[in-house]
Amino acid sequence: MLKEFTAQDVRSAYVRIADFVRRTSLEDSVYLNDEYHRYRFKLESQQLGKSFKIRGALNTLAQLPRTQIERGVGTISTGNHGIAVSYACRLLGIENCVVIVPYGTPRPKLDRIRFYGARVMTMGNSYEDALTLGLNYIDRHELFYVDPGDADPRVYAGQGTVGFEIMTVHPKVDTIVVPMGSGGLITGIAVAAKSINPDVRIVGVQTAACPAVARSLADGIPYTHYPTMGHTICEAVVGGIGRLAYQMLPDLIDQIVIVSEESILDAMCFMAIEEQCVIEGGSAMVVAAVREHQDLVGGSDIALVITGGNVDGDMLHAALDARLKRD
Repeated sequence: MLKEFTAQDVRSAYVRIADFVRRTSLEDSVYLNDEYHRYRFKLESQQLGKSFKIRGALNTLAQLPRTQIERGVGTISTGNHGIAVSYACRLLGIENCVVIVPYGTPRPKLDRIRFYGARVMTMGNSYEDALTLGLNYIDRHELFYVDPGDADPRVYAGQGTVGFEIMTVHPKVDTIVVPMGSGGLITGIAVAAKSINPDVRIVGVQTAACPAVARSLADGIPYTHYPTMGHTICEAVVGGIGRLAYQMLPDLIDQIVIVSEESILDAMCFMAIEEQCVIEGGSAMVVAAVREHQDLVGGSDIALVITGGNVDGDMLHAALDARLKRD
């Protein structure tokens, strides 16, 4: 049994990181709203480092003892978590920070990791390969491993501050829709939001290319490693379920929606063209869910968590070009 976290841990995290992070906007959608539904975008794409990940990284690193800070920290990432750890180390004055990434990690994400001061090391052809090799490197060099969302309750509590903000700014929100990768973010949000309103619905969304959380909960097996089927534009949310998420989510999540890669790509273009908001494929999953499965998502006052805005420029250009030619 892993150590869990509580709503009080989320509130403590909120106080701990308040001076470092942005309290991101909760903005009305111009084009999704109708007579019966009000959709609001929780724009973590405007967060420091362009992602919600800075919240969990800061909450974790801010609690490290001085001796560990002096030795340094390391992590393994496909991009956003690495950016967040690099930025958090910069804010907290941690000089030795190593971010290990797999080959093929998008260049804009690598540029941001380096920009904030971390040293980037490339290992393996997939996230699973990088994880195996990277953990060995981090252990041998006695670095603190910054968990991206597997089992560290400090990371989950930090991410949960997103839910705390949503419910304190707009307590009438009745549904929160969250992209799922490892499940860390939605677990944190659910703990925080349901402590304020136990009836708020928590809806998770995954790509059909890698529905690790959905399959884990359906099968009763924690698929901590899960294959990606074909190409995906949601590289930030592939891989297996977090062990703590698997332990806690069954009592917290109300609905899971699976969306196709095609619908995610179309939603990303919709956000850029209509809503004037550039977001990642992983973030666009929640918009795809609303556009294709509105009844399944449900709710009348709905917060859509837009988790990140670190977009590969070439991919976005190709997507927009295809969309404009089609239209």
